[in-house]
Amino acid sequence: MPRDITTVDTEERENEINLTPMLDVVFIMLIFFIVTASFIKESGIDVNKPEVAKPEPEKVSILVAIDEHSDIWIEGRLIDPRAVRANIERLRAENPEGSVVIQADERSFNNTLVQVMDGARQAGVYNISLAANRR
Repeated sequence: MPRDITTVDTEERENEINLTPMLDVVFIMLIFFIVTASFIKESGIDVNKPEVAKPEPEKVSILVAIDEHSDIWIEGRLIDPRAVRANIERLRAENPEGSVVIQADERSFNNTLVQVMDGARQAGVYNISLAANRR
């Protein structure tokens, strides 16, 4: 005897698993875990972390060299003694915290050294150092 289409459809429905109640339970559990997780406070101590100190800008020195012929060199360029002040002012504008270091040859004239020191003072630099070789 042939089976009716309605009979086959009814049998398949009876054999299926209804997932709706299971999805409802999973959804309710998800909500429960989300809500309870927001109320959990972890135990511990509050730590005040130190702030990172900002590095100080590097203080670059202005190097002035005087060779054995009493020629003045700044940044690898030969400078006229009358232009020492202008060159140091220009370099001082780039680095206001820098000092002037004068490296004079032992055979150079003291007059040239004094001219360079005066030019640096006129340029507003009062932190002047003399470089010397150790023997």
